Amino acid sequence: MSNSNYIKIFTGDFIIVQRIISELEKEDIIPVVKDHTESARLAGFGGGIIPGFQQVYVHKDELDKAIIIVENITSELQE
Repeated sequence: MSNSNYIKIFTGDFIIVQRIISELEKEDIIPVVKDHTESARLAGFGGGIIPGFQQVYVHKDELDKAIIIVENITSELQE
């Protein structure tokens, strides 16, 4: 997503990404999720190097709010 209005805020496994998506949507932030493994599988090319990892992007106008949400979730997981 180079030269885009969307910025990557997180890369991680499916379960954490789903939690982040849920929290972002509660704040009316609609994320874009990229899953290269799933895209490759659907295209018939097989899986990627690290299956199950996804990237979460948000619009640059929502970046500050989204970063706080991701930081809160990741800090909870480290406790």
